[in-house]
Amino acid sequence: MLNLALLLEQSSARDPHKLAVMLDEEQLTYADLNAAANRVASALVQLGVQPGDKVALLLPNIPQFPICYYGILKAGAVVVPLNILFKHNEIAYHLEDSDAVVLIAWEHLMGEATAGFHQSETCKQIVLVQSPGSTQPLPYGAQPLHELVADQPPRFDTVQTMPDDTAVILYTSGTTGRPRGAELTHFNMFFNALVSATALDITENDVGLVALPLFHALGQTCMMNLCFYLGATITLLPHFEPTRAFEIITRDRVTYFAGVPTMYFYLLHHPEAEAYDLRGLRRCISGGAALPLEIMQTFKQRNGVTIQECYGLSETSPVATLNYPDEEARAGRIGSPVWGVELRVVDPAGQPPAPGDLGELVIRGHNVMKGYYKRPEATAEVMRGGWLHTGDLGRMDATGSFYIVDRLKDVIIRGGMNVYPREIEEVLQGHPAIAEAAVIGVPHPALGEEILAVVVLRRDQAVSAEALINYCAERLATFKYPRSIEFRDALPKTVTGKILKHELKAQVRAVAG
Repeated sequence: MLNLALLLEQSSARDPHKLAVMLDEEQLTYADLNAAANRVASALVQLGVQPGDKVALLLPNIPQFPICYYGILKAGAVVVPLNILFKHNEIAYHLEDSDAVVLIAWEHLMGEATAGFHQSETCKQIVLVQSPGSTQPLPYGAQPLHELVADQPPRFDTVQTMPDDTAVILYTSGTTGRPRGAELTHFNMFFNALVSATALDITENDVGLVALPLFHALGQTCMMNLCFYLGATITLLPHFEPTRAFEIITRDRVTYFAGVPTMYFYLLHHPEAEAYDLRGLRRCISGGAALPLEIMQTFKQRNGVTIQECYGLSETSPVATLNYPDEEARAGRIGSPVWGVELRVVDPAGQPPAPGDLGELVIRGHNVMKGYYKRPEATAEVMRGGWLHTGDLGRMDATGSFYIVDRLKDVIIRGGMNVYPREIEEVLQGHPAIAEAAVIGVPHPALGEEILAVVVLRRDQAVSAEALINYCAERLATFKYPRSIEFRDALPKTVTGKILKHELKAQVRAVAG
C-alpha cells in the first residue's frame, strides 16, 4: 500500500501537537489537520464517492485546501486541482474532461463555480467552503462543507491504494492548446516530495511560506507535501502581495520560501523592501519560469541567501533538476537532476548531439507521470522511447549541469503560469470583427513575458483594442487574456498558410527596438 495521505498521517502520529498550518490567527496542529481530513474523507464516502473517482478542488491557499486534498486521497479518490482564476467555461471543461463527480469550491468563487458545475454532465455534487460566520446564501443544490463534516468521526480507515494508482491529475497543455490531465501516481508525488526535501535540506524545524498557489505542482510538492512529510510548519498566503509576504516572513519567522521569478522581482523592487530583514530565510527556490541572473545575484547580496532554481513540468511531479547553493550562478542553468532522475539532450532523431550542442531535453525517472488522462495518443507522442520529451531546448556543459536555452513549444510563461496561445486565439477568432489572430509572448521586466495578440480585422469591420481585451477578459482567466493588441493588414505565413510565429516575434522585437 502507498497512499500520499500517509505523509500527513505519519507526521500526525509522530508529533500530533506540532503546528502544521497557519493562516494569520488560524492555526491547526497535525492532529487537528489529520482529524479534519478524516472527516472530509467520511463525508465524501457518504456522498457516494468511490475509490478512483475524481474530485475537483477550486480553493485558494486556505487551510481547507490541505484538509480536502488529503481527505480526497484518504477516500481513495483522485484530486483534480483547478486554477482559481478559471472562468465558468474553463471549469466546466476540466470537470468534464477529468470525469470529476464532486466539485469542492470556495464560496467567493461561487458564481463561476456554480455556472461551470451546471455546464458539466459528469459532476454530480458541488460542495462550498464557507468562511466562519458566513451568511452568504448558497445556490440551489450546493452543500456547505462545514455541515457535511459536522457529524463525521475524527478517525478514518484510509483506503488502500497502490503506488501506481493515480493520486492527482494536474492539467497542462501542449501544442494543441486544449488542457490535458497529467496523471501523477501516489509514488510520483510521494517520492518527489521526499527527494526534494533531501536535496533542499529542509527539516522539521523549518517554517515555509506558501505563496505559490497550492493548485500549482510546485506548491503541492515543494511546499505542502514536502513540509508535511517532514513534520514542518507552513504559513499560508492566499494571494501574493509583497507587503503581506514581508510581514508574514517577519511575523512567523519563515525560513523557507518557494516562488516564481515574478515574486522575487516584486520583493526586490518593493519601495519598502530594505525596511524588512529577510536574513532569517535559509532556503529559497524558484521554478515555473527562467530566473533572471540579476534577480538571483541581487537577492543574495541583499538577503544573504541563494535562490536555488529548479526545473520540471507538471508531468514530472514536478521537480527534475535543481541548482545547489555552492554552484556559481549562471544564466539559464537549471542544475543537475535530483536523485533517481535522468536528463538527456537529444537531437530530432533522438540521438545525443555533440557536447555542448543544443537539443531537446528528455527525462525519465520516478517522477514521470503515468500518462495523460484518456489520451493514449498524446501519451505515446510525449513518451517516445521511454523518455518524456519536454519540448524545451537545452544543452549540457562539461560538468554535467544543464541549461535551458529556449522552448520548442509556443507556450508563454507569464508570471510562472503557462499560457497557451491557441486557446486565446480561438477566443479572439470567435469575435465577429476578427479574421485572423496570433498570440505571442513579449518580454516583460516583472512577469518574464506578457501576452500580445496580433490581429487582422475582417473587411469593413472595426473594433478597439480595449474592446478586444475586455472581450477576452470575460472569457479567459485573468492570467490568460492579452494585455495589448496590435492590428495588422496581414500575418506572416508559409505557402501552406501556417502563421510564422517566429517571424512575427522577430518583427515585434524589431519594432520595439
